Amino acid sequence: MEKERKKVQKQPKPETESNNLYDISCLFFQKGIMGSFLVISIFSLLLRVSVSLHSYSGAGSPPKFGDFEAQRHWMEITTNLPIKDWYFNTTNNDLSYWGLDYPPLTAYQSYFHGLILKYFDPNSVSLFTSRGYETHFGKLLMRWTVLSSDLLIFFPAVLYFIFVYHGGNRSGGDKSDVAWHIAVILINPCLILIDHGHFQYNCISLGLTLGAVAAVLSRKNLLACVLFCLSLNHKQMSAYYAPAFFSHLFGSCLRRKNPPLEVLKLGLAVLGTFAIVWWPYLHSRDAFFGVLSRLAPFERGIYEDYVANFWCSTSILIKWKRLFTTHSLRFVSLVATILTFLPSMIQQILAPSSKGFLYGLLNSSFRILLIFIPSSREVYSAAASACNLVGNGIAWCALYVINALCIALYVSSSVCVTNWLCPTWLFMLLPSFFTLHPVEEGKLRSISLGL
Repeated sequence: MEKERKKVQKQPKPETESNNLYDISCLFFQKGIMGSFLVISIFSLLLRVSVSLHSYSGAGSPPKFGDFEAQRHWMEITTNLPIKDWYFNTTNNDLSYWGLDYPPLTAYQSYFHGLILKYFDPNSVSLFTSRGYETHFGKLLMRWTVLSSDLLIFFPAVLYFIFVYHGGNRSGGDKSDVAWHIAVILINPCLILIDHGHFQYNCISLGLTLGAVAAVLSRKNLLACVLFCLSLNHKQMSAYYAPAFFSHLFGSCLRRKNPPLEVLKLGLAVLGTFAIVWWPYLHSRDAFFGVLSRLAPFERGIYEDYVANFWCSTSILIKWKRLFTTHSLRFVSLVATILTFLPSMIQQILAPSSKGFLYGLLNSSFRILLIFIPSSREVYSAAASACNLVGNGIAWCALYVINALCIALYVSSSVCVTNWLCPTWLFMLLPSFFTLHPVEEGKLRSISLGL
């Protein structure tokens, strides 16, 4: 019998990890995106250096000398005292003078940076005698600890996020779109001013959070849990993103074949990370709660007079502090905050998606910023960073507003004027206006350059 040959239609090859890697390599190398990243990185680094050349808030102003002195003092404490005394009032550790009030990972970071300072300039971290230490070399070393943290943690996290965010698009996206996205993340006025002008290390916690976001988008949930827990253990402001992470990861687990097992794995990852970071303080209940009490200073009240959240803004008409106790206001603000971001959490639990997760980050960070206990200028950095991730017109508008608020806050500050930082911040404000340009289907996308 003569066999009839059947035409076999060519089946499309299933998408594999190698295909994804090929698409990403095409996006970043053949289209020159890696070159764009390097150029923007160099420019953003130079911008950070230029800001750090100026003075900082509290310089030459005893008795506390500003946040710069706080960071230096934590290096002094961690390199000279045993770990059990870092968060507690002792004869060698006066908590009224810049006592540690951030989670243990910040303390470990201070210890590591303190070792560097101790090696090159021992006087800068000597116990007691180094208070108010403001030599040129000492300040130079401190500035380089922030720059190195940016380069080693935040910059790689941005690259990882861009790989995942734009590499997941089969078309690869437009080269200019990717370049703009890199620019608005790396050249974020809030982060640059607060870390390199006011002097903080938000780049570490934000870098860890950005890495966790990228891990979520690439469906590496365990890695996302570990990175976000590390971020949360570096600075409490990372809790702004916690509702979005919890709801999305929990919703993702519910859609797996074995939901209880998936939830258990994530729970063990969270507990394990926290246990490792908090291990020195888990030996007793007093030690654990003693550290925890330092991280939530509710005795300050639910707002400070210079932080423009809902309570501060409305206090012009309603004197909240006179009408209600701190405990009552704390409860009301907590309930109001939960109610405002609860819808996005429910949506992500029922139907988790990458786009919904990014909007959830934006939603929760702004709700907590506006309503629940922001007590420092760094909160603007958290909210602005959430805007960077979403990547559309609404987010860029929000980014512009929050950047303008941050810069206006600094420019109007007497500290800013007396420290001659005003010209630098005014220069950074000018290019932060919108640039509108047409995109596909006649739509307009608003981009805040933030250059």
